[in-house]
Amino acid sequence: MMRTATLFTGIAFAILTLSLGGCGRAESGSADGEVANAPAGGAITIWTDSTELFMEHPALIVGAPDKFAVHLTDVTDFAPLRSGKITLRFVPRGGGAPLVVTQDVPRAPGIYGPAPAFTAPGIYDLTLLVNSPQARDSITVPNLRVYARAADAPREAAGGESGVSFLKEQQWKTPGFRTMFAQSGSVMASFDAPGTIEPAAGRYADVTAPISGLVDPSSIATSPAPGQAVARGQSLAVLTPTLGEGGSAYAEARATLRETQDEYDRAKRLVDAEAAPQRRLHEAQNRLQAAREALAGLGGAGAGGRIVIRSPIAGVVATRTITPGSRVEAGTPLFTIVDARTVWLSVNVPAAQAPLVGRTSGAAFTIEGSPRRYTSTRTVSIGSVIDPQSRTVRALYEVNNSDASIRVGSNARVSVRTGQQADGVIIPASAVLDEDGRTIVYVQPEGETFEKREVRLGGEQGGVVLVLDGVKAGERVVTGAAYQVRLASLSTAVPSQGHEH
Repeated sequence: MMRTATLFTGIAFAILTLSLGGCGRAESGSADGEVANAPAGGAITIWTDSTELFMEHPALIVGAPDKFAVHLTDVTDFAPLRSGKITLRFVPRGGGAPLVVTQDVPRAPGIYGPAPAFTAPGIYDLTLLVNSPQARDSITVPNLRVYARAADAPREAAGGESGVSFLKEQQWKTPGFRTMFAQSGSVMASFDAPGTIEPAAGRYADVTAPISGLVDPSSIATSPAPGQAVARGQSLAVLTPTLGEGGSAYAEARATLRETQDEYDRAKRLVDAEAAPQRRLHEAQNRLQAAREALAGLGGAGAGGRIVIRSPIAGVVATRTITPGSRVEAGTPLFTIVDARTVWLSVNVPAAQAPLVGRTSGAAFTIEGSPRRYTSTRTVSIGSVIDPQSRTVRALYEVNNSDASIRVGSNARVSVRTGQQADGVIIPASAVLDEDGRTIVYVQPEGETFEKREVRLGGEQGGVVLVLDGVKAGERVVTGAAYQVRLASLSTAVPSQGHEH
């Protein structure tokens, strides 16, 4: 079923004067002065539900056929139309027979080059029919003026194009490139606040030396290095107790354990022989348990009375500060273990915004050095005390980090939801870039021209964000591969692939 594009139902339509860098007559290689005095062509961009048309054409002169550059994109996947027939039907408004031009196959993927020959001047309405395995469409382009003589046509304007140039050939070859209309809608209101990534409770452990001792050199060979994963209870290192305060305490604890074990065994034999009351066995059992706990508190024992340092949690070794043969005192930090599969986002909520934050509020955020946006999974806690120095309240949000893309200690730019709905212009969150602390969106006013806009956001929900300033409803924004458009804006080189038509 064909769909007809109209100019007043969310479809972008633009006719502009071609600059020196465009297609059409600028390809002739004329000098600057000659181009500025040449008849002006135009360019048209129209989006339908299935197709994007970007058409460049020369000045339309009776008896002077010249090639159009018709770029057709399948907007379901933003790939060029690789096959299929197009029909251009120019209908004169003053009456008379229409001019029909067809082209059975594209000259290059996505690019057709029909050359209509007009026999009468006037205003024409164009209907472009697309019949391709990728798309079937009917696109209306009104108000095309055909001049009787080249001298009657307006002249090319001097000066270059404004905006960022990103050619159709570049768009088609960029994986993930997408665009979408900004729309009116509503999301949950939010405000911005700074934050940091912290380990979740119970998922961080500082492993210290339980007693004074020497680091066993042989144990370091198998000791996990920073960045390696460890299991709970896995051996990290081995200490040999010294004769200092910690070492003597360890020796005393081992001796006490042996004595209480012997006492328990005697009591059990006597009770079994009915030569002692049951109370004596119970008291011996309590002393034995206390001795075991005392020795465990000093680190337990391995072969030869050495202390095996074990990981208290499963996670990844963040730091290791031991060297083979070195002497460590009781309490010396040896390892830091972090389980970052779940992390906490700590947010400093300004005191003025604190009443807007509740247990049902969530948060979305980006971390330094990455354009990716993350969303919290639940609210852990909302502080009830305002810090007198920073005038902020601490809020904690749980974040799933099963792919390990978030590093503990990262700074975050956070959008905290308030639980209240706000109306405005909404765009996909993937359209938003962080550029040197500024929130940026790239808008596509024409097929190969983009504009960088700084925007102010008012909330995020379900993968879309509310734009308070910078983008209007009905404008086309880049929602996929926006970073590649940004790179194009930083480049002064002419794209190597260029136009293929």
